[in-house]
Amino acid sequence: MPPFEWSALSPNGDVSRGVAEAADRAAVVDRLQRQGQIVLRAEPAGVRSKFADLLHLELRGRRGLDRTAVAEFTREVAIMLAAGQDLDRALRFIVDNFGNSRSKTILAEVRDKVRSGSSLADAVAAYPQSFSRLYVGLVRAGEAGGTLPATLERLADMLERERKLSASIRASMLYPVILVIAAVASIFLLLDYVLPQFAPIFEQAGAQLPVAAQILLALGNVVGAGAPWALAIVAALALAARRAIARPAVRRRIDRWLLRLPIVGPLVQETLAARLTRTLGTLLQNGVPLIAALALVKDVLGNTVAQEAVERASLEAKAGRGLARPLREAGVFPARTAHLVQLGEEAAQLAALSLKAADIHEERVGLAVQRLVALAVPIITVTMGLAVAGIVGTLITTMLSLNDLVG
Repeated sequence: MPPFEWSALSPNGDVSRGVAEAADRAAVVDRLQRQGQIVLRAEPAGVRSKFADLLHLELRGRRGLDRTAVAEFTREVAIMLAAGQDLDRALRFIVDNFGNSRSKTILAEVRDKVRSGSSLADAVAAYPQSFSRLYVGLVRAGEAGGTLPATLERLADMLERERKLSASIRASMLYPVILVIAAVASIFLLLDYVLPQFAPIFEQAGAQLPVAAQILLALGNVVGAGAPWALAIVAALALAARRAIARPAVRRRIDRWLLRLPIVGPLVQETLAARLTRTLGTLLQNGVPLIAALALVKDVLGNTVAQEAVERASLEAKAGRGLARPLREAGVFPARTAHLVQLGEEAAQLAALSLKAADIHEERVGLAVQRLVALAVPIITVTMGLAVAGIVGTLITTMLSLNDLVG
C-alpha cells in the first residue's frame, strides 16, 4: 500500500503529523477521524525538490481566491446541496457561472479533484492560500457528520459577516483618506506651480516678494526638489518596516502598541473579540471540541498578543479551569467578551452566546468606526482648510503688492 503524509488536529488542540500506509487517501482520513482528529492534510508521500515546488507555484500563479469569492462559493454550494443536488452537479454549475477567470480556474481544479475521488475537504485543502485551516476543518467535520449543507451554510454566514465587517471599516476610512490626498495635492500645486509664477514679475519690476511669499516660495522649492527623495525614503522605510514586522519580537511590540492606543486600541479590541467569538461559536456549533476550536481560532485573529492570550486560555480550559477567567486576565479583549463567555460556560450554551457576543462586538465596531470618522473628518477639513487658506491669502497679498508696483 502507498504511504500518505498527513497532519491533523487532535481534540486537545495539538497538531500531529505522520506517514501512514493505506489503500487510498479516504482510508487515511477515515482512520484519523475515527480517532477523533480533524484532518488538515492527507496526500501521497513523495520526494520533490524545492526547485520543483517553486517552479510549480510560479507556473500556476496561485494567488488564491479573495474573501468575497470564497464566501460566494460556500453559499452557493450550501444552497444547492440543501436543495437536493449532488456535490458534483453543484460544483459544475458554480464553475460554469463564476465570473472571475482566476477564481474559475481554481474552482475547476477543486471540482476535478472531487470527481477523481477526493472529498471536498481534501480538494480545498490543496489550496491553502484560498481556504484556511479553519475552512478545511469545518468542511471535514461536516462531511464526517453528514451535515455538510448546514455546515457550509454556517460557514458562509461567518465568512460574509467577516467580509462585511472588513468592508465597512475600509469604506468608512475611504473618505478621510481621499480628503487628505486632495488637500495635500492642492497645497503641493499652489506651492510648486502657482506661487513661483509671481517671482519673475517682481524681479522684472526690481522689487522683492513679500516675506510670507518668500517663505512659501522657499518651502515650495524644497517640496518640489525633495519630492522624489521623499518618495524613495518612504518606499525604503516601508520595505524596512515590512521586513521588521516579519520578526516575531517586533510584530509583538507593534500588536501590543496598537492595543494600547487611545482611540484605535478599543476599536482593535472590539474587532479581535468579534473574530474570536464568531469563529469560536461557529466551530462549536458544528461539533468541533473546544480545545481544537481554540487552536483554529488563533489562525484568524491576526494579532500575536491576542493569539498568545487564546493559547493561555486554551491551556487553562484544557486543565478544566474554564475559558472566561484567562480571557479576562489577558486584558486583550473587552470585559464584555469574558462576561458572555462565562455565561455561556455556566449555562452550557457557549456556542450560542459566543455568536450573540459576536453580534454585539460587530455592532460596536461599526459604531466606533462611525464615531472615529465623524471626529476625523472635521479635524482634517479644518486643518487642511487653514493651510490652503493661508497659502491663498499669501497669494492675494502678493497680487495686491504687484498692483501697487504697477500703479
